[in-house]
Amino acid sequence: MRPATIRTLALLTALLLLSSCRPMGEERSVTGTLVRLDREERSLTVEDGMGVRWNFLVDKDAGIDLAALRGGSKVRVTIARWTPPNMISAADRIRKGDRVEPVSY
Repeated sequence: MRPATIRTLALLTALLLLSSCRPMGEERSVTGTLVRLDREERSLTVEDGMGVRWNFLVDKDAGIDLAALRGGSKVRVTIARWTPPNMISAADRIRKGDRVEPVSY
């Protein structure tokens, strides 16, 4: 291959990679009913309006007061860092800077 062709291919590859990236500061929230809460394991499960259950593990240093949460209540869990939707794990970790807030609706 000629050097100009290689440079063009490299540029197109870089542009393709950049266009598939998302902003690093984007948050992701799940709102629903708190259907499971285990304070000892520091885990919770939220069922959204479509019936999908989202599992979370709360880090000890996350600053989330699990004693203030009640099963059956409506909550919004916000992960303050960007996570691709197709990379959601079986149990997302709630870390420092993330939020679990009661919601009324």
